[in-house]
Formats: sequence, structure tokens, C-alpha cells
Amino acid sequence: MTSTPSFPHPGFLTSEEPPLRGALKVEPEDFAVEEIPAYPASGEGTHLYLSIEKRGLTTRDAIRALARELGRSERDFGYAGLKDARAVTRQRVSIEHVEPERIAGFETSGLRVLGVERHGNKLKPGHLRGNRFEILLRGADPSELERARRILGLLAERGVPNAFGAQRFGRSGIGHLLGRALLLGDAASFAQLWLTTAAPTDDEASVLARERCAAGAYGEVLAELPRGWREERPLLEGLAAGLDPSRAIRRLDLSLLRFFVSAWQAALFQRVLARRLTSCDVVRAGDIAFLHRNGACFLVEDELAEAPRAAAFEISPSGPLFGTALLRAQRESGALEDAVLAEDGFDAERLASAGKLAPSGERRALRFALGEPRVEADPEGLRFRFALAPGCYATTVLGELTKDALGRALALPESE
Repeated sequence: MTSTPSFPHPGFLTSEEPPLRGALKVEPEDFAVEEIPAYPASGEGTHLYLSIEKRGLTTRDAIRALARELGRSERDFGYAGLKDARAVTRQRVSIEHVEPERIAGFETSGLRVLGVERHGNKLKPGHLRGNRFEILLRGADPSELERARRILGLLAERGVPNAFGAQRFGRSGIGHLLGRALLLGDAASFAQLWLTTAAPTDDEASVLARERCAAGAYGEVLAELPRGWREERPLLEGLAAGLDPSRAIRRLDLSLLRFFVSAWQAALFQRVLARRLTSCDVVRAGDIAFLHRNGACFLVEDELAEAPRAAAFEISPSGPLFGTALLRAQRESGALEDAVLAEDGFDAERLASAGKLAPSGERRALRFALGEPRVEADPEGLRFRFALAPGCYATTVLGELTKDALGRALALPESE
């Protein structure tokens, strides 16, 4: 059985600062998130905007409870963003054709409706300016306050490296390797890697199933299929029937295969970011700059002319999510990106030969802004507050503070 590798990570901009120690998310109240609405409710219209507070529930859990109360389908609700369960979250959801008195003040386990307003349209994903976070690092030493402020100050000044998190690489952390095998047309390696690589969540049944897959006993795995192996079933059925791996893979959902390809794109982006980590806030001639207000990209021809815009966080250098229609960097930046692609065994021609699995490609900013950063001593440890734009993750900021790629922190050993 293949051992579990760590997922690819570019490192930390603040690597010279030692990690802050403590514990995160011990209680839901230790991690609070508040949406920053894209616009206020107008006060008129057929839709109700419900301001809710939830504890220990996902956004979908909260919508499920509201749907039961109102006798409506979960599909009738709108939301601007999805939030984790292990937190206290304040956000808005919408529902049409409901009288306010039916839901105002509603409260159930882990969920409260704080307010109700009317508006003319349904909330949709992305209808927010960002999120504010309040995070307690429990047990952190108050004497670390000044160092915590230095780390936040550097991130606020230069930006937070826009690394992908572990979720982009799947349960086993090898989604990028699976995507590479798919793009190379190496079906046998794909099947072997996917079915035999251990995941941190594996139970006894999964461990046994991986051992059987390594021995080619696919029928035995199907006879006692572990929980959570629904996606693997079509591939196992094909292999158990004696199909060649290249034919068995065709039984898999195309969206799943594209997820693995996107993980490969993310891994190569991480490699570029690792080499640009100390200059992720500097645009240079040949870069493709990312315009933060709308996501537009353009070639930097005069780095001195664009430097003030980078300093003001209007633009940032970008990295590649490689694909067949990628807007390519030039000069030194282009050479770096070409080298990363070649190191993985690809060029433009070989990538295009992957057919329907070949991604089109896009650009991604190498950094994101850290807004409103504050840290203060708390009787329980250190309390951090900051704001992020949509699509930017607090775990990435926490990673810089704790030097853990998963955004975790470690309690001090008793001997210390």
C-alpha cells in the first residue's frame, strides 16, 4: 500500500518568524465569521433576506432547518457563501414568497434568525464583499503579542501568498499526481495510485481494501466496499470485469477526472509561487498582472510604471493554472513558468494532446490582501481579527501564523 505524501505547499512568506503555539477551534466560539454583504437589502420585493447566526452547523445544515420550518424545498433558498460547521457564523440567506412573521425570531439548536428584510432578488453565490474573522488561538503566550503583530503587519503590507489548501488535492493529498497520470494517458498508474494510496481518514475497512487493490483482488473489494468509496466503485467494477485500466477509467464521472486535473494545475501553481514567494508583491516586466477589482489580466511592459499600483494593492503578479489557452507570461517570468511545466514532463503540445481532459487554463493572483488586521491579548490566549475578500481563506492566514500548511496550531508541551 502506498504511503500518504503531504500535499504540495509553497512555504511561508513569514518563515523567518517561529510558529505561534496554541490550539484552534476548541469551541465553535473560537472561530467566528461574519459576511460583509455586497449590498444592503432594499426593503422592498418578494424575497426575504434572513440574517442568521449558526453554531456547529454548515450553511446547508442551516438551510435544511429553515426549509423544514417553512415547509419549503432547500433549493428555494439562496446564499452568498458556504460556511464551515466548526464556527460561529453570521450570514444572510434568502427565500421568496414568505411573510416575515413566519420566520422572524425563529430559533432552533445551533441556529437563530437575527433579522428579516425584504429585497427584489434571490441571493446567489458571490453576492458578498468578503468575510470578517475573529479567531482565538487558545493557550497562546501573551508575551508573543508583539511577534504576532509583526507577522500580521508584514502580511498586511505585502499580501498573503495565495496558496491552495489541502482540500484542492483530495482525501489522500495526491490529486495532482492523479491528474498528471490522466493528462499523460497513464491509466495503469492512475488506477494504482488512486486505489492504493492511504488517506488520513482511512478506517480498517479502507486499509484492507487498499491492500486487496494492491494485490489485484478487486472483486473482494467490491464484495465488502468500504463506506465512502462510492466514487471508486465504477473503476473497481471495470477492473474486476477484466477491463484494461484505460477502458475502466471511462466509467468514471468526467467531473471527477477534471477535479484531479485541476489539482495538477494547483500543484504547478504552488511550484511557481514557491519560486516567487519572496517577490509575490512585486510586478516585473513580462509578468501577467492580475487586477483585483475585476480579475482582468494584462501583460506588464513597464514595471516602474506599474509598481505604484502593486504597492496600492490594485494589481498583483499572477501565476499560471496551466492550460491550452493560457495567457502566457514573458521574459524571466515566462521562462520560470515554462521550466515548471517542463519539469513535470509537459509542454504546450503534450498538454493539448490530452484531448477533452486538457484544461483551458487561467491566471491566479500570487497574493491576496489582508484587511483590517488586529491581534490582542485575551485571557484565553491571543485573539486575531481580519477581513478577507471572497475566495480567500482564513486557514491560509493561520498557516502563516502557525507555520502549518493546514492552518493548525500546536499546544505547548507540558515540559515547556
